[in-house]
Amino acid sequence: MSALSSKPSLRHSVSEWLSNNQQLAATAQRERHVSHEVRQEGRTLRNETHCKTVWDEGDTSRRLSDRIWDVSRWRDVLEICAQKVDEEMEALTLSKERSELALTATSVPLEVANECLMLREGRRGYELVGDPVEAQLKQEAELIEGVQQRLQRGVDQAFEQLGVLQEVRHQLTSDLQNKMEALDIDTSCLSLTIKSPSISLKTNPTRIPSGSSSPQQWAQFSQYNVARAHEAVHVSQQMRENMSLSRAQVQNELEAQRRATEFALRKRKHHEEQARDELQWQIKTTEDEMAAMEGDIRGLDADLQAMTASLKLAHTRLEARTRRPGMDLCRDEVQHGLVTEVQQLEATIQALRQKLSDAQLSLQKMTLHHSRMRQDLSRKQEALSLEERSMQCRTRITSQSGSDRTAVPLVPLVNSSGRSNLQLLAP
Repeated sequence: MSALSSKPSLRHSVSEWLSNNQQLAATAQRERHVSHEVRQEGRTLRNETHCKTVWDEGDTSRRLSDRIWDVSRWRDVLEICAQKVDEEMEALTLSKERSELALTATSVPLEVANECLMLREGRRGYELVGDPVEAQLKQEAELIEGVQQRLQRGVDQAFEQLGVLQEVRHQLTSDLQNKMEALDIDTSCLSLTIKSPSISLKTNPTRIPSGSSSPQQWAQFSQYNVARAHEAVHVSQQMRENMSLSRAQVQNELEAQRRATEFALRKRKHHEEQARDELQWQIKTTEDEMAAMEGDIRGLDADLQAMTASLKLAHTRLEARTRRPGMDLCRDEVQHGLVTEVQQLEATIQALRQKLSDAQLSLQKMTLHHSRMRQDLSRKQEALSLEERSMQCRTRITSQSGSDRTAVPLVPLVNSSGRSNLQLLAP
């Protein structure tokens, strides 16, 4: 006991004890107040952050819905535009094929025109003339060559425009594919909730990806694609209309030229037939005249022989009477009559010989001219045969044009005002 009592210890006074108790109580009260305020602020923060989070999630979902609507609207616009481009490409391809068929169809008329020109080069002599048929055939050949150039130019332009449409279609398809992928992503984001198993924290999700665009750039990009597609379709529609009108105009020009050429050919053939018939009549009349002339020549020759015999008789009488003797060698009436007779006979024989010579010369000229007419008749018949061959050759054009007109489809067109209710007969 003495040991315990002798151990030193710290002793506080009653006032210190009271002060400590008051301090503990005050600290406890202060900490409880701070805890209460922290709890109140935490509850307020929880309420505010919950409302803010719910509001932000709802606002984000609304914005996603609006964005999905915008993307869906542009997707529909791009799909409609792409469909129109596809339809226009098909229509332009069909128009291009029709122009190519029309271009191919011009090869036969051109061959026929050149063949007719070559056939008519076989004419000889005066039948080889620069007549209206030759002029029409050359004009037809030049027209067909010009038509071929026009059609080929249209085909080339259509080919280039198809390339433009193909490029526009590719751009629309790329934009449409991007829109569909973005739509799938935004739709998937809209369907996510806090209970979705696929959500997680990501590293730096607020970063701006490279290649990002502003909403204005995004809208302008699709607007540019659609406007470019509309412009390409409009140009293609105008091109199809021009090609269709060009084909119709070409067909009308070729048909008019074909009729003009065939009319000139028929007219020339008629004139050649008239010339041939006239020449045949001239030949027959000349032959009849030659036959009559030959008869007259034989008559003149017979008369000349008879006159010569009479002259011989008169000469013999005169010569015999010169042998009369003495005074009987008298220039009596007989002598005068014989002299007159001889003179008349010699004049007659001279006239007959001249007329016979004239007749023989005329017959010779007629014979020569008859030969020339026969040669010219042969050339005319050859020329007429060539004209008939040319007309027969041109039946290839009419048969082809008849077969081409068996089926005439309707080509829908769009005029410059945008109305698509026009229809033209496809040439």
